[in-house]
Amino acid sequence: MMIETESRAQVRTRERHERILDAALDVIVSRGYQATAVSDIATAADTSKGGVYFHFPGKDAIFLALIDRSARLLRERVIARIGAETDPTRRLDAALGALVDVFGTHRRLTRLFLVETPGAGPRFYTKTLELHGDFIEIIAAELDAAVAAGTIAPHDTRLIAQAWFGAINEVVSQWAVDTSPHPLGESLPGLRGLLLRGVGMAVS
Repeated sequence: MMIETESRAQVRTRERHERILDAALDVIVSRGYQATAVSDIATAADTSKGGVYFHFPGKDAIFLALIDRSARLLRERVIARIGAETDPTRRLDAALGALVDVFGTHRRLTRLFLVETPGAGPRFYTKTLELHGDFIEIIAAELDAAVAAGTIAPHDTRLIAQAWFGAINEVVSQWAVDTSPHPLGESLPGLRGLLLRGVGMAVS
């Protein structure tokens, strides 16, 4: 069976595509989405506006591709952290810790995901709900597993997951825009106690 490999041209195209997204992340996080122009992204990516438009039809398309890539990375790292645990109680605790830790160690992506996307305008409202929904589903799945294992009493897990993510979102978003932020992990003990006790779990 013949294995297809990328040509040099395909590799260069993919690398240029990623370089544009990397540049867009730097510029948008620094200036904000509304104040960023395609020319700013082109300059940061060391290419021309035409080179940017070859890969993306406009700024909105760049932004959508960037937030999809960023959310995918954050989601994969959260899932990997949770997957290291097997006990439902520890997985639920790990889900909370993983969200705070992953957001805390990827501040630029977190700012893009939780601050710039909601603030980019009403045309991105659906995308914002979709992105938040992905993380709410991760939390809800762990709550469901804890209920099934008898670790916590039956609850409306979707509603609780929304409340958990809302609390995490508020704490992390404030940290992401703080000009002199403390380590985000310092917020975890208080947040952990509040949320885990809310579903009837003992917190040590």
